[in-house]
Amino acid sequence: MIEIAVPGRRRWQIDNVVLDMNGTISVDGEVTEGVAERLERLRAMTLLFMLTGDTCGTAALVAEGLGLDVVILEPGDGAAQKLEFIRRLDAERSVAIGNGVNDALMLREARVGVCVVGAEGAATAAVLAADVVVRDARDALDLLLKPQRLVASLRT
Repeated sequence: MIEIAVPGRRRWQIDNVVLDMNGTISVDGEVTEGVAERLERLRAMTLLFMLTGDTCGTAALVAEGLGLDVVILEPGDGAAQKLEFIRRLDAERSVAIGNGVNDALMLREARVGVCVVGAEGAATAAVLAADVVVRDARDALDLLLKPQRLVASLRT
């Protein structure tokens, strides 16, 4: 568990990190350098999940290499599937990290939604739904490894 004390808000307890794959922790199906090391450190503190439509067909291999539980979305409404997943986990104790239109509902529902504007860009809906917007997945994961960065952005 990660505890985050943001001035002006109650103390948050984060048990889950839910990650989108394509455009968030990977580009063209390849995991961004530095992500695996950060996830390894987070694994000691939280449960890690990867949700993906598996655009590049590499999700199972990526998840295995990173030690993540993977959920491959059914064709159709990926946004609704991601929202339902984070609700089942307990959105109040979850951080969601994504970049696409299908991540927006999940980002809005999570205790903390982080939008990654990486090499593939980010959907406007995801940017507007997020609590924090970062340059890449490493920055997103560092917000959890160094929670004072989140505090600096989210304090009232």
